[in-house]
Amino acid sequence: MERNGNGKVVCVTGGSGYIASWIVKLLLHRGYTVKTTLRDPSNPKKVEHLLKLDGAEERLQLFKADLLEEGSFDSAIRDCHGVFHVASPVLLDVQDPQKELIDPAVKGTINVLKSCAKTPSVKRVVLTSSMATNLYSGKNRTTPEDVVDETLFSLPDICRESQCSGTKTFPNLCYPWVNVKDVANFHILAYEVASATGRYCLAERVVHFSELANMLRNLYPTLQIANKCENDEPYVATYRVSEKAKNLGIRFTPLEVTLKETVESFRKNKIFNF
Repeated sequence: MERNGNGKVVCVTGGSGYIASWIVKLLLHRGYTVKTTLRDPSNPKKVEHLLKLDGAEERLQLFKADLLEEGSFDSAIRDCHGVFHVASPVLLDVQDPQKELIDPAVKGTINVLKSCAKTPSVKRVVLTSSMATNLYSGKNRTTPEDVVDETLFSLPDICRESQCSGTKTFPNLCYPWVNVKDVANFHILAYEVASATGRYCLAERVVHFSELANMLRNLYPTLQIANKCENDEPYVATYRVSEKAKNLGIRFTPLEVTLKETVESFRKNKIFNF
């Protein structure tokens, strides 16, 4: 990406998160001044990786904000030209999904948008969501030619029933996969390209977990990768994801490269032993 931020001020909510951290990094690289929000900016574990980014000392500002507190994003968004709303709870083990996941996500988005609405300088908002918001729409996906696109919205009742667990077997599921750097790059494209509008789905390709396991075994034969499905039913069909995102110029990283980068990162950071 070229450096064309030209000193513009933008805000990234939830800056300590995985995707948001990459967005902050790439925005700084492009010359933007970045204001990012965190629940606790004084926590070294949450901010250390951000403060080490190139350009952070000169052009990164940290702000305290809470998704459920109306007005808490006002100071961070003040004077910003664009806002990237990425902050949202990502929890795999919850006791009360409505309270722990849905309320912070929905109410938090409303609070951020309210802060944007009363800030005249804000010209564009880029909102991060998950493919889970349109994968479970009730539309049948029975062949590899079926397409999931930005017009679909998941049905709450179906979402409440989607769960899988276990590590000794792989799920009988197909997922869309994408490199985090491509996601971060696309956020910036959605902000910078004037023609960007509406929703965009991001996926390099859709593969079944069995194919993912085979890729990992081919790349790293010594890894202990599950070789058995969680059930004996026929594998669910793959499908395609809308390529509307390519209209903004994104070129996705091949899944094989993404998997290798991920495993090497795990190796480097000693997340698991080989």
